[in-house]
Amino acid sequence: MLSASVDPYDALLICSFGGPNGPDDVLPFLKNVTRGKGIPEERLVEVGEHYHHFGGRSPINEQNLALRDAVERELRGRGVDLPVLWSNRNWHPYTVDVLRDAVAFGARRFLVLVTSAYASYSGSRQYREHLAAALEELGHPDVSVDILRPFFNDAGFVQANADAVREAVDRLGGEGPVHIAYVTHSIPDAMQDASAVTGPGYREQHEAVRAEIDARLDADGVSATSSLSYCSRSGDPRTPWLEPDISDELERLHGNGISRVVVAPIGFISDHMEVAFDLDIEARESAVELGMTMERADTAGIRAPFVAGLATMILERAARERGEVVAPEVVGSFDAFPDVAPPGSCRMRHGEVTGIPVVAGAQD
Repeated sequence: MLSASVDPYDALLICSFGGPNGPDDVLPFLKNVTRGKGIPEERLVEVGEHYHHFGGRSPINEQNLALRDAVERELRGRGVDLPVLWSNRNWHPYTVDVLRDAVAFGARRFLVLVTSAYASYSGSRQYREHLAAALEELGHPDVSVDILRPFFNDAGFVQANADAVREAVDRLGGEGPVHIAYVTHSIPDAMQDASAVTGPGYREQHEAVRAEIDARLDADGVSATSSLSYCSRSGDPRTPWLEPDISDELERLHGNGISRVVVAPIGFISDHMEVAFDLDIEARESAVELGMTMERADTAGIRAPFVAGLATMILERAARERGEVVAPEVVGSFDAFPDVAPPGSCRMRHGEVTGIPVVAGAQD
């Protein structure tokens, strides 16, 4: 039986991307995100209009606060008293500031939950770089962080998404064929190739989740076809990124006679800007223009299966750190990712050694 202990950890840190809290934050936030990439300010102003559709405020911050509270409640319900903190890479509260405050109250060893279910450079290694930089800036030799493994194949995450898709199918109503258009954030082809060097690649991880949800829908008597598509590509248009874009996929489906579609954002754990703008506005506009009936499924959010699954993963990881033999519980065709990243994993481009320090796998 899994022990209700989180020793040796002093705190759980939920580490996320971040987003602006108001109109004055938008441009400074985007400059943080794109620092060093040579993107002209006029392009940032153009992208900033996405946020101004929502009063200059991203929904990601409130949803991360809700997740923090939900995970803390779940742990307390299991008899575990563990402080749950929240920080961002690109906006307030910055990770180094949150760590500094926690260290002042005596915390020394942190378990980090990165708010990306899938392994890739942008979803895992970049956070390992960010945390290494935060520790260096903190300058405290006794502080260390571990990172919770990618959780795309955790049963709770999959079930939360399956429930959300089933509810969207029910809302769709009507008669005729239904198609589930699963969506995630696109990444460059080179990043996809690098993600597949030491384990299943980013695309393959999503395909595994798609297959698991499809199987659950089929078992519930829901007859539907499905596909995986992408959103939010950026950068040089000459650089190959994963395709098809969701709007192109909707056009393809319409050409094949599909008029009823559920758009399911399985690549995101909460409704941040890529969901609120790219799907709820742009993809919906495409569906309306094509005469399609579209429902957008919820993200995992703070659904009970997802939060319970995270709590179990936290307890499992703590037990393994204490030397106990606890096998990770996963579903689907892939094993759990290792607790410590293997050498060379999830680089931006395979074989490109940048020399940027990382945590949770510093041997590479």
